Amino acid sequence: MSQSTFNVHPAVARSLEKWHSMVASGDLSALSTIVHPDAVFRSPMAFKPYAPAAALLMALRTVVTLFRDFTYHRQFSSDDGLNVVLEFSAAVEDKQLKGVDMIRFDEEGRIVEFEVMIRPFNALQALGAQMGARLAQFLPAYKA
Repeated sequence: MSQSTFNVHPAVARSLEKWHSMVASGDLSALSTIVHPDAVFRSPMAFKPYAPAAALLMALRTVVTLFRDFTYHRQFSSDDGLNVVLEFSAAVEDKQLKGVDMIRFDEEGRIVEFEVMIRPFNALQALGAQMGARLAQFLPAYKA
């Protein structure tokens, strides 16, 4: 993945390096070190966001266990270097999916908002069913 046109704030670059390392290893146990306590998570399955950070941590630590063959392909950044979009592909159950992680950071490199979009719909449904089976009893308490 070429990063020649990917220009981010230095603190964001450090956090993204940690993020990519955690995702590659499948171990998100250190995720809280790069997440703001008041962070918001926007699920592709829900209209209202989840907050604070505990919801984001729970969702991301769960989804990493469900995806197979997860790969980031391209990344884009905003002019201020505090917002990134990471394009990915993965499989859930027998469905292939494409998606984007839209992540907003603060100037300390902490994630303040993490929004996910996924297609096609049948893959999103499969993912939603798996996430619901694991988190349905917990996430409603975090609706913002």
